[in-house]
Amino acid sequence: DMNLAVPLCARALFLAQLQGQSDGSGVVVAMYNISASQGSQAVLQCHSQRMVWTQDRLKDRQRVVHWDLLRSGPDHSMERVIDMFSAGDQRIYNGYNQGRINMPKTAFKDGNFSLVIKDVAMSDKGIYSCNLHHHYCHLYESIKVQLNVTKSARKERRFWDGQKAVFVVLVGSAVVLPCVNRRPIWTEGNSQEDQQQVVHWDRQPPGVRHDRADRLIDLYASGERRHYGPLFVQQKMNISATAFSQGDFSLIISDIQPLDQGLYSCHLHHHYCGLHERRIFQLTVTPPVPQIPQEPTDEPQYLPNEDSNTNMVEVPPHVINVILPEQRSHFLQQLGYILVTLLLLALIVLAVVLLTRHRKRQGQDFDPRKVESPPLPTVTYVGHTSCVKKECERSIPEVKSSNQEETKLDYKNNLLKEAEMSKLCSQKAIELDREMEKPSWK
Repeated sequence: DMNLAVPLCARALFLAQLQGQSDGSGVVVAMYNISASQGSQAVLQCHSQRMVWTQDRLKDRQRVVHWDLLRSGPDHSMERVIDMFSAGDQRIYNGYNQGRINMPKTAFKDGNFSLVIKDVAMSDKGIYSCNLHHHYCHLYESIKVQLNVTKSARKERRFWDGQKAVFVVLVGSAVVLPCVNRRPIWTEGNSQEDQQQVVHWDRQPPGVRHDRADRLIDLYASGERRHYGPLFVQQKMNISATAFSQGDFSLIISDIQPLDQGLYSCHLHHHYCGLHERRIFQLTVTPPVPQIPQEPTDEPQYLPNEDSNTNMVEVPPHVINVILPEQRSHFLQQLGYILVTLLLLALIVLAVVLLTRHRKRQGQDFDPRKVESPPLPTVTYVGHTSCVKKECERSIPEVKSSNQEETKLDYKNNLLKEAEMSKLCSQKAIELDREMEKPSWK
């Protein structure tokens, strides 16, 4: 658990055209596209203030670690607990902590600066900060650990609250507050300091891989300079002699020609401080710009106490280090996204179920077995009979229109009855005619 909390304390994100890729030559910290006209002069800027040395021979006082305690009482006082220099000497500021608090004596060799507290008391609770300083390499780091003391063994635990590690320990027990930093800058340096920092420029012509790049120039902090390639290349490409005193390692290219275009890389190495950075420049050569003759003008007049170089602004490339600690709100935000997504899915499923039920209900209403058959047409038969001297009219009763519940058999029976009635009517009409034809005896 002690080692798991440490990587969460320092997480850096490089911005401003920062590339997080690394190879054997160092970390790429910036990439630029440069365009220059043929025959002009180009300056490929490469700045790094970390390469400026403050050479101090007292190395044992250049690296130091100290633990501070911010008490959680009403006064919120800050006090120094212990410090240790790279020579291995420890200094404890409170006599009560003598023999009770210490750090490993091999801290500057293995990078483990953890604080060991024996016989933990209630007065030890608070926020501890492990402060690492490397004055020679301008390194300043701080790691915080919160210590809480409890009287119940069941409440002992260790967790990360989003900003720092929190240790809940039992009173009277021993605890180790972690502070691990194994970066190479904490290793002892070589006595040949002038060879510890160097800058060199490489060039890749179009179509050439990085491992086959041409070395242009090397410059060491001692002032030693090495040029490579043909003589005309050595004369047209150079670095300022004050590079290490000002932190400006820009490459100056004069009389640019189409053959000079390609990929340039600036490598900065500070072996003692563990610095290996690389900046890449893509140089494109354009046709020369025709010069338009201008009429001579008077020199600009400056106000008193105004320097002609006042308005000159040099904008070096910037590399921004942003520390983004993980917070609990980030987890809640992600949980909110998941809950909203699940809610949308539930609404979609509910809409599909309701639509399906509506379709089924419409299908039940449209049952062909429940469709009413159209009524049969009403057929009416009328019979007429002409009689001598006397008109005999007999109307056939109308056949009732069949309703929806009559069957075909009823319909046929009605037709037969009507036919029999028509036949009976015809017979009676014939008998009546015969009686009318008999002579009258009166």
